Amino acid sequence: MKSAVSLAICVFLGLLIWFLPEPAGVADNGWELFAIFVATMIAVILKPLPMGVIAITSLTIATATNVLTFAEAFSGFSNDIVWLVVFAFFIARGFISTGLGNRVAYKVMSRLGKNSLGLGYGLVATDLLLAPAIPSVTARSGGIVYPVVKALAAVFTGKSHDPKMGGFLSMVAFQGSVITSAMFLTAMAGSPFIAELARGQGIEISWGRWALAAVVPGFLSLLIVPYVLYKLAPPTIRQTPHAKEMALEQLKSMGPMQRKEWIMVATFVFLIIFWIIGPYIGMKATIATMIGLTILLLSGILSWRDVIEETGAWDTFIWFATFVTLSGFLNKFGLTGWFSQWVVGHMVGFHWMFGFLILSLIYFYSHYFFASNVAHIGAMYAPFLVLAVAMGTPRELAALMLAFFSNLFGGLTHYGSGPAPIFFGAGYVSVPTWWKMGFVASVINILLWVVIGGMWWKLLGLW
Repeated sequence: MKSAVSLAICVFLGLLIWFLPEPAGVADNGWELFAIFVATMIAVILKPLPMGVIAITSLTIATATNVLTFAEAFSGFSNDIVWLVVFAFFIARGFISTGLGNRVAYKVMSRLGKNSLGLGYGLVATDLLLAPAIPSVTARSGGIVYPVVKALAAVFTGKSHDPKMGGFLSMVAFQGSVITSAMFLTAMAGSPFIAELARGQGIEISWGRWALAAVVPGFLSLLIVPYVLYKLAPPTIRQTPHAKEMALEQLKSMGPMQRKEWIMVATFVFLIIFWIIGPYIGMKATIATMIGLTILLLSGILSWRDVIEETGAWDTFIWFATFVTLSGFLNKFGLTGWFSQWVVGHMVGFHWMFGFLILSLIYFYSHYFFASNVAHIGAMYAPFLVLAVAMGTPRELAALMLAFFSNLFGGLTHYGSGPAPIFFGAGYVSVPTWWKMGFVASVINILLWVVIGGMWWKLLGLW
């Protein structure tokens, strides 16, 4: 009964928007697609059906009503980021099946395992060290940090009977990746694009200037956000006084590394190297990950059955590709452009400080309508930067603030950035909890980066 009522609400709201007159500048199919998108997002929250069913239903409605052609509706399934997410699931399975994941997990526990919060900070520290060198946050978090999260969660679920540990570690690692991506120009694929857009407005953003401006609010976010998540969504086991001893015993019982583990390590090193140098040699992170997966298949680390039976990967593939499609065509059909212009038209006459704050918040929370940081940047960064400067906002401050938000808003939803569907797809956290924690983290990040960051940027002479 509850599912039927939830489904009826989704359908009603979708139809209501569908039959409203479309705004000037938005094509008919753009407004109709917006109605489908809103109904889909509400269905994801209310959960009248499994997410994969909701996604397929949305694509069916879009094609049956000629809002999208069949080719358009399934264009997201060829998106390289979507496949990178899927391949990350398979790489993580290799870590676990070889035992290397458990070895790494026990190693982390032996160093930081006195309490569960220490484990969370260990994952964040790992991401922070890798962030400046790996420009794909999806590859970095999904291929390196996620397998460790899975292994740690498996250890605590099996040995300590703590089913909440996986959820806590997933959210901390994910929100940490959002923050580390904002701290370096080379930590997220869309950031160099931002620098290029800013250059088009006569604003130069160097790697050092970006890092210097982000270092104070970034480190504070990395300290505070995991602690807040620890308080709001704690694992069952808080203190783990015997974790270090247990980890050392397990490492001893595992003995020296086996052949399959060494192959996994070699593949892992290969992936890290090519994720780092890929942008300089023209190799996408997805291609490098495909090569890594092929190595694991040919060496017998993974079997084809392992790939087929990785249901989380295929489920994520369906719904994430659908969300990428819907958000992409909302932009293509002019809805995001109309929204940007509408905001621009209503911000004239504000004092720059108040106006820029409102503008930044709109830019941040409009990410609920995007399944990609890069898509959001492409649609809205440039017009919002132009408006901010026109209102009198100091040019470098405007460019950097919007740049930082272009990374931080990826933590809002389970589909809003590349790592999101990977960590969510592990199945440890429900959609409502993920969205609630994402919103809480967003408020903390905004306060820290605007207030503390603002004072730091004043010292740096940005305004």
